[in-house]
Parts: sequence; structure tokens; C-alpha cells
Amino acid sequence: MASTPRPYRGVSAEERRSARRRQLLDAALELAGTRGVERATMTAICAQAGLTERYFYESFTARDQLLLTLVDEIAEQLRAAVLAALAQTEGDTAARAHAAIAAFAALLTDDPRKGRVAIIESATVPALRQRRHELFRDFAALVATQAQALFGDRALPAPRDEISARLLVGGLGELITAWLQAETSAGIEDIVDEATRWFTAGMHT
Repeated sequence: MASTPRPYRGVSAEERRSARRRQLLDAALELAGTRGVERATMTAICAQAGLTERYFYESFTARDQLLLTLVDEIAEQLRAAVLAALAQTEGDTAARAHAAIAAFAALLTDDPRKGRVAIIESATVPALRQRRHELFRDFAALVATQAQALFGDRALPAPRDEISARLLVGGLGELITAWLQAETSAGIEDIVDEATRWFTAGMHT
């Protein structure tokens, strides 16, 4: 019968494994978000995390699986931030939309590493590129769903809602990319304001 690993200094084996997994994800965010995915090799990630490759394989089967997990984690943080902003903001449709879009943009720009990983670096690796495409589609669906909730009978019918939502998400992603790469004179507040105007004018009849 296999023995159950004993706690070490009051910390269980599962807690230690979870902490090492977190170290690897944080290391991948630092490397991919500052130096690019090409520099975020398994060896480099382990070195950044201060762990051996043995501990890498404890949680992940390959470098790309780790990066996919990181992208999914950022996407879930984005989704949670948007929904929380909608739920916690009072006021008219424009105020609630502005809060949601601001929360989305803030998460990707307050820590630029997250923006670079989620939007820029995710386009450079085939496995990540496919997930990026899926997530853009999912966020467009979220925009369309929230437009239905906010505008009711005035919300755009299909397929116009999908078209406008994809334009909004894609355009917002491109503008945040331009900001992250210092390719625009617009500030994040300007981008959020314009995206809000797009949503409030373009997602209903």
C-alpha cells in the first residue's frame, strides 16, 4: 500500500505541489511577458522559478501546456473582472459598459506582461494561436450576451450582434496591442472611452 506523503513544516505535499505549479506559472508570465515566448523555454522557466525539470513535469507535460494554462488563467481573470464590473456598477447602460471595458483593459495593461502574453505572444505559437482565436470568439459571445441583457429588445439580432461584437473585441485587442507596443498616442482611458461609445451605439438597433 502506497504511503501518504507527510506534511513538511506544517505544509502538505499537495500544498507544496500547488505552490511549485504557481511558481512555474509566475515564471512563465515573467519570461513570456517581458522577453517573449521564444525565450520562455522549459529550461528558462525552471531557472526563473528556481525549480528543477523534475518539478516541471510534476504539473505539466510540455512547455506549450504550461503556456496554454497561463493564457487560460488570464482569460478567466478577464472574464471575472468584466462580470464583476457589470454586477457592481450602478447607472445607465453607458456607465456599466464603460466599467466593464475599463476592467478588461486594466487587467491587460496594469500588468503589461498579461497583455503581452494574452494578445501578442499568444499569436506566435500554433497551439496558443488557436486558443487565442477561441478566446476572442468567446469574448465576442460574452459581449453579445451582455448587450442582450443591457439593451433587451433593442439589442442587435443575429448575426449582426456577432459581427459587431467581433469588431469590438478585435478592435479593442488591436488598440491595446498598439498601446503595449507604444505604437499609438492614445491613452488607455481614450481607448476605453471610444470602445464604450462603439458598444453603446453599435450593439443595438
